[in-house]
Amino acid sequence: MIEPFADRQVRSEGDAKIISYGLSSFGYDLRAAREWKIFVNAFHTVVDPKEFDPRGFVDFEGDECIIPPNSFVLARSVEYMRIPENVMVVAVGKSSYARCGVVANVTPLEPGWEGHVTLEFSNTTPLPARMYANEGCVQLLFFEGERPDVTYADRKGKYQGQTGVTLPRL
Repeated sequence: MIEPFADRQVRSEGDAKIISYGLSSFGYDLRAAREWKIFVNAFHTVVDPKEFDPRGFVDFEGDECIIPPNSFVLARSVEYMRIPENVMVVAVGKSSYARCGVVANVTPLEPGWEGHVTLEFSNTTPLPARMYANEGCVQLLFFEGERPDVTYADRKGKYQGQTGVTLPRL
């Protein structure tokens, strides 16, 4: 269901303390990969989910990403997810980032969906904010229920099997 899977909460690598990831008490903490799309308004683009202009982003690869003040970045999870047909997953922000004014906004992961999770982080502060790749960034909460009549896989959802940072699609 989660690849790679850390069967415990990882809080350090060697002597370095990190923002934790892996299995936690009631969920799983995902990591951001090294791929980032940083929103910039260099071309005076309008953010429109129906006609998304990719010129509004600068692609960046690195272990750290600086989110401009009052802006946001897109990233993807290190982990590839395969959601069971009777499970709904909700991602919530980690307090380490929330206490710095960085808010995670991730849509639910529907029953039957699979792929890398595209993550969005908003910097709500007037200062630049730093995020770290390969460290925890959101916590997943899992809810088991009855299999829906139609899963995300059944209806061949537009984000099924996504890899990399995926922009809005219609």
